[in-house]
Amino acid sequence: MSFLDSPIARCEAAHTMVLTDQTQGQCGLEHACPAGRACPLDGCFATHSGLSETVLPAPAKARRVRRG
Repeated sequence: MSFLDSPIARCEAAHTMVLTDQTQGQCGLEHACPAGRACPLDGCFATHSGLSETVLPAPAKARRVRRG
């Protein structure tokens, strides 16, 4: 059994539960919201996520596979 200790809310636009301890921009990226979409949870998100760019892992580089 696991417990989620973060604040969550139902997003009717994405039809899913979202974490509101992140920024609205981070949520939009996570759920692939199109630019300009009116967020039904506008004002419910944290202004700062608590994560800085220095602690986030670098994105994995795609490896090219050579086919002969």
